[in-house]
Amino acid sequence: MGDRKRLLEGQVALVTGAGRGLGRAFAEHLAALGCAVGVHGMREHGPAEYGEGTTLTATARAIGTAHGVPACRVLGDLTLPEQVERVVAEVEAALGPIGILVHNAGGDIGAAGGKPEPNDAVEVPAADVRSVIERNLMSTIFVCQTVARGMMQRRRGRILTIGSIAAFKGRTHGAIYGTAKAGMTHYTRCLADQLRPFEVTANVLAPGEARSGRFLGTRDVDPARLAESGTLDRIATVEEVARVAEFFAGPLGAYVTGQVVRVDGGAQCWPA
Repeated sequence: MGDRKRLLEGQVALVTGAGRGLGRAFAEHLAALGCAVGVHGMREHGPAEYGEGTTLTATARAIGTAHGVPACRVLGDLTLPEQVERVVAEVEAALGPIGILVHNAGGDIGAAGGKPEPNDAVEVPAADVRSVIERNLMSTIFVCQTVARGMMQRRRGRILTIGSIAAFKGRTHGAIYGTAKAGMTHYTRCLADQLRPFEVTANVLAPGEARSGRFLGTRDVDPARLAESGTLDRIATVEEVARVAEFFAGPLGAYVTGQVVRVDGGAQCWPA
């Protein structure tokens, strides 16, 4: 990474959902840039669920050791405001004031049906509707509210919420997930407008398909789409998505707020 190696030296980031997949890739990338990282997860053994590690404690330790930065693990259910307050307090007690938030909201993993399709417009169980909305939209609101208060007091900060291209071009059986991601996208834009006087940015990174352990473990994937070069008609690596966070967290993103960047290889050049 050349002279960008320690671009974020001295800063503190909280990355939610960081035990595996995209969340871990975001935490790894920020740590590689010199950032101290709070590694959040909902379950201590979450990293083992799709073969991407053992425990959240071990994951946080590995990230800190690999990149020579302070790192702490913190457990909590971010759909509960009191747990959000505790998670933020624990990270700030261990590492210092949070200057960067990457809220990797929880997909539809809370639904009983699991990925890929607990998302019918008509027949999805009420409990699954509630779970998907809470894990995505409500957790975004609660986490951003809590972290933003400190950023406003310090008059600086970067907030990046992880949305989805599903928010912009829906699928017949993607109603609940797409609705939740559209809601968190609109919330982030409203938040950006409110935080402008405090020099706090808020943006959305909207990935398409990315080859996390969960993605590969729950779908039949055409091997040709796992190419890593030679075409953009492929499934992204988690690192390709995570690299975009550097723009929003670093100096180049200082005057960029209220924006949504799709990271999908152009799969939605012409979204409906």
